[in-house]
Amino acid sequence: MLLIVCFVCFLLFATICLQALIWYRQTRFSSRRVRKRVVFKHGECNVVQGNVAKRRRRYLQDIFTTLVDAQWRWTLLVFAASFVISWAFFGFIWWTIAFAHNDLEYIKLRNTQPELIVNMTHTVCVTEVSSMMTAFLYSVETQTTIGYGNRFVTEECPEAIFTMCIQCITGVFIQAFMVGIVFAKLSRPKKRAQTLLFSRNAVICHRDGSPCLMFRVGDMRKSHIIEAHVRAQIIRKKVTKEGEVLPFYQQELHVGADGGEDRLMFIWPTTIVHKIDRSSPLYMLSASDMLKERFEVVVMLEGVIESTGMTTQARSSYLPSEVLWGHRFVNVVSFRKETGEYEVDYTLFNNTYDVDTPLCSAKQLDELKLEYTKTAKSVMDRTQSANMFQRFASAASVDHLDPASDESLDSGRLHIRSHSIPNGVLASELEPLNNNKHGACFTMGGLTITTTAPSIPNLSSINERTSSGNSINSSNYSNNNSLSTLPLSPSSASTASGATIVPSAPGSNVRSKQSNPRRLSIKQDQLPIDSMC
Repeated sequence: MLLIVCFVCFLLFATICLQALIWYRQTRFSSRRVRKRVVFKHGECNVVQGNVAKRRRRYLQDIFTTLVDAQWRWTLLVFAASFVISWAFFGFIWWTIAFAHNDLEYIKLRNTQPELIVNMTHTVCVTEVSSMMTAFLYSVETQTTIGYGNRFVTEECPEAIFTMCIQCITGVFIQAFMVGIVFAKLSRPKKRAQTLLFSRNAVICHRDGSPCLMFRVGDMRKSHIIEAHVRAQIIRKKVTKEGEVLPFYQQELHVGADGGEDRLMFIWPTTIVHKIDRSSPLYMLSASDMLKERFEVVVMLEGVIESTGMTTQARSSYLPSEVLWGHRFVNVVSFRKETGEYEVDYTLFNNTYDVDTPLCSAKQLDELKLEYTKTAKSVMDRTQSANMFQRFASAASVDHLDPASDESLDSGRLHIRSHSIPNGVLASELEPLNNNKHGACFTMGGLTITTTAPSIPNLSSINERTSSGNSINSSNYSNNNSLSTLPLSPSSASTASGATIVPSAPGSNVRSKQSNPRRLSIKQDQLPIDSMC
């Protein structure tokens, strides 16, 4: 009777707890579902499975995982109920054995009317088992191996010995099973993730000239996470080319520690960076679009726990309202000279400060940069074209010299620069001038030059001057073993040292140029080769 009452009370208590759990979950998920996020800030997924066929049967088939994933109150309830139920079950078996062997009646007569059993030779299966309660106590003593000494099994009943062996094995199995569940629940890596921190907000700012999405991760414990790496995914709605609507399209974001690889040296809080480039899903989002866009960035930190060797994963997420545009994280690591240690101030873990950041999208910013580059290049090309045009115009001005112009000929001097005379040409062409002591007449560049003997020095050294790279001008080589100046005069014979330049035209006779003294400057790039060769 007592066992039935205990069982009914247990069922009533379990029903009340189950109803309270259902109400609690409905209230919690209904309040959270309004926020429309897949992963909560503390890492729990906002997903509830419904209408699963044969759900209870499937959960009971994997009872170990079910109990490990269950909340602590249910685990402890199952832990206590397993022992109590096993004790009560085997207690009932012991009472049945005693009743079938007439041990209950014999012990009752022995206690109430001992004179009636004086001549009786009856051996009980289990001593001092006279009621249901005593059978339950014996079951507890047997399964827990307490053994107070008043109750024990005799060799009278083989079934009692077999039952004792079965109960011992069952007790060891239940104890090992429940201890394993409690240990797995205590040491599961999910609890290690509670000490892995994510910043409350993500930020967008420029780093190394590129817009970046950044968030911060940290570890509160002194034991580190080995092989720590970070992943990030963006979940948003997408419409395919065929018109299919994907309400929760997951796309990977390429992230890294301070812009590098996703592997972390996780010894202090680290800023995780996602560069917003052409391959980024955030490439076309501006600051105003961020307020209207609906997406969720889910971030995950995975690694091996140094103390246990188990793999753990911590999760968090950021909605568009939790992304701060134009902010940057405050530094939390500082060096203490007093102790010689680096100190991490977690009070500044979520702090940010404003920075100048363009409000346009990364795509618009790249277009502006490209347009500016094209404009600067076009300006540079126009400048180079103008310089080349001026250079060509100055070159063309010599080819179209007007002999009668005062701007092209002045001072009556002909300047010939050393770099404008081909090496090894001038000396051979002017050899008649060296050999003619009384004067000579020759044609150069369409001009007829008549000289007198005293004005022409030895011209054999001109090749030497031109090969050495020195220029021949009127100021440095006047009548000094070189051809420096040839004075122009209207009379070709009366001048002591002079020459007459007469322009020669094809098909016409040579005539003297009667004009004021002028000077002609000739450069190498302006003088045709066949004009002297």
